[in-house]
Amino acid sequence: MHWAKTQSRARYNLATSGVGSFPLAELPSQPALEINGDSTYGYAPLQQAIARKCGVDPECVVAAAGTSMANHLAMAALVDPGDEVLIEHPAYELLVSAALFLGAEVKRFARAEENGFALDPAEIRRALTPKTKLIVVTNLHNPTSVLTPDAVLREIGDLARSVGAHVLVDEVYLDAVYENTPRTSYHLGPEFIVTSSLTKVYGLSGLRCGWILAQPDLARAMWRLNDLFGSIPAHSAELLSVAAFEHLDFIRARARKVVEADRALLSGAGLQACAGPPGPAWGTTAFLRLPNVDVDAFLTRLRTDYETTAVPGRFFEMPDHFRIGMGVNTEMFREGLRRIGLALGGQRLGE
Repeated sequence: MHWAKTQSRARYNLATSGVGSFPLAELPSQPALEINGDSTYGYAPLQQAIARKCGVDPECVVAAAGTSMANHLAMAALVDPGDEVLIEHPAYELLVSAALFLGAEVKRFARAEENGFALDPAEIRRALTPKTKLIVVTNLHNPTSVLTPDAVLREIGDLARSVGAHVLVDEVYLDAVYENTPRTSYHLGPEFIVTSSLTKVYGLSGLRCGWILAQPDLARAMWRLNDLFGSIPAHSAELLSVAAFEHLDFIRARARKVVEADRALLSGAGLQACAGPPGPAWGTTAFLRLPNVDVDAFLTRLRTDYETTAVPGRFFEMPDHFRIGMGVNTEMFREGLRRIGLALGGQRLGE
């Protein structure tokens, strides 16, 4: 996150992770804002809006300040120091850091590149022990945007249940499956805990509207634990979040046009130096491999000489890869891809 806040900006910023910011002026209906409101353990209209979207009872919803805080709060409620937590590899770095911060004994299971980074229950089975308390996955996968089907998630749920563990699924990118969008994996069984937000797919990061889906008793425990972290949220953001939920289809469709235009550009970019498929079928990020190249040095040169940024793969423990983001601005994305191609070919701008 420190790198994202201090090093990712450039004229051609392909180091993004979500769609472009949705402007308030384009929200079809805007609420009358108030500074204070009734937000003790959830603002009822927002609780109900999240519950309707996810098809759950409001008692199963815990509001949180974005997906990162939702993940931290969920782990803090489930994990004690010394507990064993299994986390996918490659993984979003903050998931690993949060578990380590809580004193967990972190073990990893592979999402193998040769298998398209698919989740393999057999890998989890090999890592699972009677000490395992939590299995952590992302769906869509961050950084590759690979979708895991329900059948595979059910197998993982069965494995967790066999040792009395839970499965935490970060679904912040799931709504970027624009056709036949899967329902949340929370419905697969009581062992599933789900986190998400309106950030990556909807461009509403500034609202910090995140949530956890959990069984009611666990949800209540998370609310009480959040008294230590967030206590009372910003009420004006809650009001705007409720208004956004009334128009989510419109907001998502606006971003979808940009994401799909960018994905088409990536598929046709001809980045021959990059190994693997040219881009994902879903999601807002793609993960590309540069074999036999010092990727950090390449990305430094890309930023310095070509005014273009991408995310180093070392943040996902894959130093021969880099991640690029789609969905912000198609003309910027087109030019950024061109400059990546020039840098890979050793050409200077203007040649």
